[in-house]
Amino acid sequence: MPELAISADKVAFIIEKAREFDVKEADSDPDSGSNAADDGETDVLEDNSSDPVAAELAGFIQAMNEDEQLDLVTLMWLGRGDGTVDEWGDLRARAAEARAEYKAPRREAVHYLLGEPMLGDLLADGMDELGIDWTDERTTPVS
Repeated sequence: MPELAISADKVAFIIEKAREFDVKEADSDPDSGSNAADDGETDVLEDNSSDPVAAELAGFIQAMNEDEQLDLVTLMWLGRGDGTVDEWGDLRARAAEARAEYKAPRREAVHYLLGEPMLGDLLADGMDELGIDWTDERTTPVS
């Protein structure tokens, strides 16, 4: 069993936020100028450039150290089925090689992760593969 550089609490927070982000839909009413209450508050489910969930998630991931980001990418790959628990070391080495190609590693890692559909579910599957329980009731990260 690999020892993670990222805590289960941080991964749980990212899973929760990524799932909030994943449920967003395309901007279906771009010219909406009406009162949000009149629209049944549906604009909150639209994906737009001022999405506070995306900003919070991006800031949180960008603030992580390199090892935490590498574990996050590796967990996502594990959850996606790109390898097995026994291949963790190889997967993580691939993640490190990919990161070495980036001009701005922290920022590009964030873009890569947030660009992955169903990121929250993939991370959850990766944690499950490792046998790590991440499902406590915490909704804010523990430093």
